[in-house]
Amino acid sequence: MQTENKLTFIVDRKATKEEVKKALEELLNVKIEKINSLITHSGHKKVYAKLSKENPAIDVATKLGFM
Repeated sequence: MQTENKLTFIVDRKATKEEVKKALEELLNVKIEKINSLITHSGHKKVYAKLSKENPAIDVATKLGFM
Protein backbone atom coordinates (compact mmCIF):
# COMPACT_ATOMS: atom_id res chain seq x y z
CA MET A 1 0.00 0.00 0.00
CA GLN A 2 2.71 2.47 0.91
CA THR A 3 5.31 1.57 -1.69
CA GLU A 4 3.00 1.18 -4.69
CA ASN A 5 0.20 3.56 -3.59
CA LYS A 6 -2.47 0.98 -4.48
CA LEU A 7 -5.73 -0.15 -2.90
CA THR A 8 -7.50 -3.44 -3.62
CA PHE A 9 -11.25 -3.93 -3.94
CA ILE A 10 -13.66 -6.75 -4.81
CA VAL A 11 -16.19 -5.47 -7.35
CA ASP A 12 -19.11 -6.75 -9.42
CA ARG A 13 -17.79 -9.14 -12.04
CA LYS A 14 -19.72 -7.34 -14.80
CA ALA A 15 -18.19 -3.93 -14.00
CA THR A 16 -15.71 -2.53 -16.53
CA LYS A 17 -12.44 -0.84 -15.59
CA GLU A 18 -13.82 2.56 -16.60
CA GLU A 19 -16.96 2.07 -14.50
CA VAL A 20 -14.88 1.04 -11.49
CA LYS A 21 -12.49 3.97 -11.96
CA LYS A 22 -15.31 6.50 -12.21
CA ALA A 23 -17.13 5.06 -9.18
CA LEU A 24 -14.02 5.02 -6.99
CA GLU A 25 -13.05 8.56 -7.97
CA GLU A 26 -16.52 9.80 -7.06
CA LEU A 27 -16.92 7.78 -3.85
CA LEU A 28 -13.44 8.34 -2.45
CA ASN A 29 -12.85 11.81 -3.93
CA VAL A 30 -9.42 10.79 -5.28
CA LYS A 31 -7.69 10.68 -8.67
CA ILE A 32 -6.92 7.18 -9.95
CA GLU A 33 -4.04 6.71 -12.38
CA LYS A 34 -4.55 3.08 -13.34
CA ILE A 35 -6.86 0.12 -12.77
CA ASN A 36 -5.77 -3.52 -13.02
CA SER A 37 -8.29 -6.32 -12.60
CA LEU A 38 -8.37 -10.08 -12.37
CA ILE A 39 -10.85 -12.86 -11.74
CA THR A 40 -9.96 -14.91 -8.66
CA HIS A 41 -10.24 -18.69 -8.46
CA SER A 42 -13.41 -18.27 -6.44
CA GLY A 43 -14.99 -16.25 -9.27
CA HIS A 44 -14.75 -12.77 -7.74
CA LYS A 45 -13.36 -9.77 -9.63
CA LYS A 46 -10.45 -8.13 -7.79
CA VAL A 47 -9.39 -4.62 -8.75
CA TYR A 48 -6.08 -2.93 -7.96
CA ALA A 49 -6.44 0.85 -8.07
CA LYS A 50 -3.24 2.90 -8.32
CA LEU A 51 -3.86 6.30 -6.79
CA SER A 52 -2.23 9.55 -7.88
CA LYS A 53 0.66 10.89 -5.82
CA GLU A 54 -1.57 13.62 -4.38
CA ASN A 55 -3.67 10.93 -2.66
CA PRO A 56 -1.56 8.53 -0.58
CA ALA A 57 -3.26 5.14 -0.28
CA ILE A 58 -2.52 4.99 3.44
CA ASP A 59 -4.50 8.22 3.99
CA VAL A 60 -7.45 6.95 1.96
CA ALA A 61 -7.42 3.61 3.81
CA THR A 62 -7.34 5.44 7.15
CA LYS A 63 -10.26 7.65 6.08
CA LEU A 64 -12.23 4.50 5.13
CA GLY A 65 -11.44 2.89 8.50
CA PHE A 66 -9.23 0.10 7.13
CA MET A 67 -6.20 1.15 9.16
